[in-house]
Amino acid sequence: MLGSTLLFALMVIAIRLASESLHTFQIAFFRNFFGMAAALPLLMRAGRGLGFLRTEQLPRYVVRCLIGMLSMFCGFWAIGNLPLAQAVSLSYSTPIFVTIAAVWLLGERVRARRWAAVALGFVGVLVILRPGSGEFSPGLLVAVAAAILSGLVAIQIKELSRTEPADRIVIWTTLFWVPMSFLPALAVWQWPQGIVWLWVVAAGLLGTGGHMLWTRALKIGEVSALTPISFMQLPVVALFGWVLFGQTLDRWTAIGAAIILASNAYIAHREAQLARRAATKAPTEAAKPGE
Repeated sequence: MLGSTLLFALMVIAIRLASESLHTFQIAFFRNFFGMAAALPLLMRAGRGLGFLRTEQLPRYVVRCLIGMLSMFCGFWAIGNLPLAQAVSLSYSTPIFVTIAAVWLLGERVRARRWAAVALGFVGVLVILRPGSGEFSPGLLVAVAAAILSGLVAIQIKELSRTEPADRIVIWTTLFWVPMSFLPALAVWQWPQGIVWLWVVAAGLLGTGGHMLWTRALKIGEVSALTPISFMQLPVVALFGWVLFGQTLDRWTAIGAAIILASNAYIAHREAQLARRAATKAPTEAAKPGE
């Protein structure tokens, strides 16, 4: 998880550097294109032909990828136009919206303690936004929109994973995202020049590498233990933002990020508890006489 966090932090820096010369739509396209180039050889394992891609969930894939593409556009715009620490801190609010969407779309039951954690997370978001103050910028709402859309994407993935293997979800998502991001990029197209090529290639490779380490971390470790590690992205990004762009981490962003961290840590801890309880209960119920 720490390796994943560092790669994602470096991807954020690469996107910020590329945004000085390229439009958000183009950066998203290159990130997807070079990410696909890095991912497909690793995902298309020996013995897996095109039959592996056969699915009855194409409409759901299209919806999931459209929402994910909008989230990517919003997130990349925030990275390119907001102070990096603020953009990254607000992206941490995604689990808050996942919890709400799970109740709304999946009918999951959320009890008082998790609702309290969600409310605490919203307090953290408001501390960063500071609505009504001279520090508030409407652009901050774009970063919040990215988090909301990411939450909806997480719900879509959860639903797809009930019938689809993880590798198929990744491959189909990559295959859809490249053309989906290419069409908007055409409207603002200009070829990257010089070192900008390095930034867009790095964004794709770092994003793919970070995602693969992240999925493996979640496979072998508990979410409640891993979630706090992901917040190491903030000090890394803040350091690069200071060195490369002269940005400083203001105290309100730091306070808001800490509040969101506390909210996320409790949500992850509670979900891990419930998952363990369900896993323990299932074999017991399966062993009941007469069933």
